[in-house]
Amino acid sequence: MKAIFITPASSIRRKKFYRIGNKFYGKTNSITGPLVLGHILKDAGHSVEVYEELYTNIDFSKFSDADIVCIYTMTSSAPRAYQLADMFRKSGKKVVIGGIHASALPEEALEHADQVIVGEGESVIRDVVEGKITDKIIYAECIKDLDLIPFPDYSILKTPCESANIMSTRGCPFKCNFCTTSRMFTPYRERSVDNVIEELKLYKKLGFKYVSFEDDNFTANKDRTKRILRKMIENDLIFKDTFFFGRTDLARDEELLKLLKQTHLTSVLVGIESLNQKSLDYINKQQNIEDIEECGKALKKYKIKLIASLVLGLDEDNIDDIRRGVKFCKHIEAFHVQPAILTPFPKTPVYEQMVKEGRMLTENWELFDMMSVTFKPKRMTAWELQNEFFKAIKDSYKFIYSFKIFRNYGFSIGMNWLGFWLITKFGFVYSNIMSRINNGNPYNQLRTLSLKHVSCTDKDN
Repeated sequence: MKAIFITPASSIRRKKFYRIGNKFYGKTNSITGPLVLGHILKDAGHSVEVYEELYTNIDFSKFSDADIVCIYTMTSSAPRAYQLADMFRKSGKKVVIGGIHASALPEEALEHADQVIVGEGESVIRDVVEGKITDKIIYAECIKDLDLIPFPDYSILKTPCESANIMSTRGCPFKCNFCTTSRMFTPYRERSVDNVIEELKLYKKLGFKYVSFEDDNFTANKDRTKRILRKMIENDLIFKDTFFFGRTDLARDEELLKLLKQTHLTSVLVGIESLNQKSLDYINKQQNIEDIEECGKALKKYKIKLIASLVLGLDEDNIDDIRRGVKFCKHIEAFHVQPAILTPFPKTPVYEQMVKEGRMLTENWELFDMMSVTFKPKRMTAWELQNEFFKAIKDSYKFIYSFKIFRNYGFSIGMNWLGFWLITKFGFVYSNIMSRINNGNPYNQLRTLSLKHVSCTDKDN
C-alpha cells in the first residue's frame, strides 16, 4: 500500500516573497510527526512519501498511485488541508486528517476526511492505514515511553530539508493560556539522554550540518539538558548551528550557558511576550521583568542569537506597552524580533474567554496565523492592533541594525540578516497595498473585518 503524508501551507505562506524570506530567516526543515509515522508504515512494508508545502509547490497529479493520503493540520493551514482533502477524496483516495487543529476540532475535520486521528498518532497509524481501525474519529493514546518511538526517517521526505528536527521531549511543564502544543502533547514527557544522542548520531551520519531542537522548552529540565550537551561534546556531535526553544530562566545557570555555547546551540527563541507584569500574569507565563532583562544580558555575553518573541494584543497591554516591548528587544540587541498577534486557537483558554465575552471577529482559520487580528482587543481597535504588528516589524528591522549583527556574529550571518531585512521591507509595503485592494485577498479581508469593529473599550464607552 502506498501512503502519502502532506503538511500543507496557508496561501500567504505559499507566496513567493514569503518563501524567499524563509530562506534568509532559517534553514528548510520538516515537522517530525509525518516522518515518524511514515517510518512506522515503512517498517510495516508500505511505500511512503512525505511532502512539506511550505518551501515548494507540490505536483499533486503524481499521487495517482497513492492508496491513502494523510494530511497534517495546523489551524492556519486547515482550510488548505480541507481543500486538498476534498480534492483527493473526489479522486477516490482515502484521506486521514490529524494534527493540532484536527485534534481540537475533530468533527469539523471529519467533514473533509474518511477518518480523523485525535492526539499523537504513533499508537494507531498502522492499524488505521491497514483498515483494522474503522472508527471515524480515533482518539489515540499518547506513548508514555518516548524511547519506543522510531526516529524520523528523512529518506521518505521528498521536499527540501537542510536542518534535521529533533524532539527530545513532548509537551511543556508550563501552560500559557494561548498555547496549543502543551495541550495536545500532554502530559510532559522526556526521552532518555542516550536515546537523544543516538538520534543525533544518525543526523551526523546523514550529513546534516544544522539541527533544531523542536521541544517547546528544551531547557525545562536543566540538569537533563546539561547531560545531553555534555554527551554531545563527548561524542563529537557538534553541528554548525543548532536552534532551540527556551525560557528566560535559562540565564540563571552559567554552566548551562557555557555548554550551549560549546555545543553550538547558539540560536534560541525565547518568549518575552510583554514587559507588562499584569500581562505576563494574565497568560500564566510565570516569569517577571527581571528575568527578561537578565536573559537578554546573558545571551548577549555568550553570543547566543536571541529570537525575541512578543505577543501583541494582550488584554492588559495598550499601544504604549507594545512599542515599549519592541524597543526593549532592540535595546538588548535581539538577533530577530518576532512579534506575534495574540491568536485564540480553538480549545485554548484564551479562545474560550473570547467566545464567552463575544469578542471573536472571525473563524476563518487561515487568518489564525499570528500575523492577523481575529478578535476584539480590549485597549485598542482591531485595526490599530494590526497596524501595530506592521509597525513592530518595520521598527525591528532597520538597515542600521545590520552593523551590530555583522559586529556580533560575523559576515555570513550579517548578510543573511540583511537579506531578511529586504524581504520585511517588501512584505510591509506589499501587505499595506494589498489591504486596500478589494479583490478578496487575505489582507483586504482582514482590514475590512477589523474596521467594522471597534475595541471592546470603545464599544462600552
